[in-house]
Amino acid sequence: MTKKFDGIIEAVHFKNGQIALVRAYERRGVSFSDRVLIERKDLLERIKSGKKFVTGSRKEFWGGTFEVGKPVLVVTRDGKEFLATREDAERDELENVPVF
Repeated sequence: MTKKFDGIIEAVHFKNGQIALVRAYERRGVSFSDRVLIERKDLLERIKSGKKFVTGSRKEFWGGTFEVGKPVLVVTRDGKEFLATREDAERDELENVPVF
């Protein structure tokens, strides 16, 4: 099994227009964790350190199988860092990810 991503984000929580935390699954060897909450600063650190996160959702009754969406990027614009699924983002924006 090849390593395609280190985590998958299934939901996001915004505060004042910025991502406060995400609900995700993280890779633990060949399997995935239960749902975990990751704060914005921790997610930024993980992505900057080379970990790959994508958007998506777990397939019901399929264990560690996911519907995979877009990769999550750190976009820098005017000295500010944004978490987004598009290179031209001007704010935190994860397309097609539900809000919790």
